[in-house]
Amino acid sequence: MKTRARKLMIVTSIIFSSVILGDQAASAALLSVDLGSAASYAVLAGSGITIAGPANSSTIIGNIGSHATVSITGLENLNLVGTNHAGNSITQAAKADLQTAYTDAAGRSFDGAAFADGHVLTGIMTTGVYHGSGSFALNGILTLDAQGDPDAVWIFQMTSTFDVGSAGQVALLNGAQASNVFWQVGSSATLGTGARLAGTILAAQSISMNTGAVINGRALASAGAVTMGGSTITLPVPEPSAMLLSVIGICSLLATRRRS
Repeated sequence: MKTRARKLMIVTSIIFSSVILGDQAASAALLSVDLGSAASYAVLAGSGITIAGPANSSTIIGNIGSHATVSITGLENLNLVGTNHAGNSITQAAKADLQTAYTDAAGRSFDGAAFADGHVLTGIMTTGVYHGSGSFALNGILTLDAQGDPDAVWIFQMTSTFDVGSAGQVALLNGAQASNVFWQVGSSATLGTGARLAGTILAAQSISMNTGAVINGRALASAGAVTMGGSTITLPVPEPSAMLLSVIGICSLLATRRRS
């Protein structure tokens, strides 16, 4: 019995140590952008949503809404797995949270020197805040490498436009999650035909998606409209954090030891 109690104390202390160390690591790491109630929206606009034809050619998985201009046209062209909140009080609260999130993302201190206007994103990028002194372009494959950390966060700040070409694609590597990627756009974002983006677009103005464009994330436009046709937006599903998985594993070990 004494041996079992001793083992119990050791495992319990490990659990508390894991939680404390996890909290310390989290405080040192780049924090995610809190979207508040806007997190449940796949599409949120300020001056309307337009879904071009043909019928049922676009898909949105998540809620949609627009405020202050409550105009959502082309719903017959949309497969919606979620709720159309139009401009109701839920959407109004989400718009307020969107503005807070936008301000947060835009105000983060960035790593290193700012990229020049028109910089083309490419190669492999690890967690961080990347700032463009004008627009960003994405014309090929950009790989976001979490290096085994599912809590890794990327924030891309641009004071002007975000242009994703037809060959533009974001690849997630080593545990990177679309729910932790944020594109803060100072004006408008455009996704070309067949473009594939991961993450949440926080645009000050409008967002346009061409045929075949896909977002694993969100299209959130503060003041402007969201326009799409033959395109797809799916809310990202976050995975459990590394700390939570560690604690669950230790608790399972504790339960096994107690049974033995």
